[in-house]
Amino acid sequence: MRDEINAGLKEAIKARDPRRTTTLRLINAAIKDRDIAARGEGREKVSDSDILALLQKMVKQREESAEIYAKADRMDLAEQEREEIVIIQHYLPQPLSDEEVASAIDAVVEETGAEGLRDMGKVVGALKEKFPGRIDFGKASKLVKERLAG
Repeated sequence: MRDEINAGLKEAIKARDPRRTTTLRLINAAIKDRDIAARGEGREKVSDSDILALLQKMVKQREESAEIYAKADRMDLAEQEREEIVIIQHYLPQPLSDEEVASAIDAVVEETGAEGLRDMGKVVGALKEKFPGRIDFGKASKLVKERLAG
């Protein structure tokens, strides 16, 4: 993932795309911050799954900011946040469709042998392991709960 982001940054600089360049530099800075924190914990670098979580967090932050700016009638800043979201999402894996999520839940329930609500954590944990960054786990938790309750 790091290499892909760095390659994108080089392309953005060559193309003289200021928004993309700035956004990718922000991503690299956040990754370096995480690497420094990881060294304090005895790890050399953060993993791709950590980077994935970081990118998802950055998207959520920008969505919230865009909403706040829109409410404050600062459409220029809201649009800037939305542009950054598109750039960051380019480096995230494609999310699963609702049908794919439902079939993934069914498959994991079968694999884990989950029978009731007490097995919900086991199912959600397996989904997080198999589909990192590809499922909205807020929605998925509700679907798992419905599936196990019914």
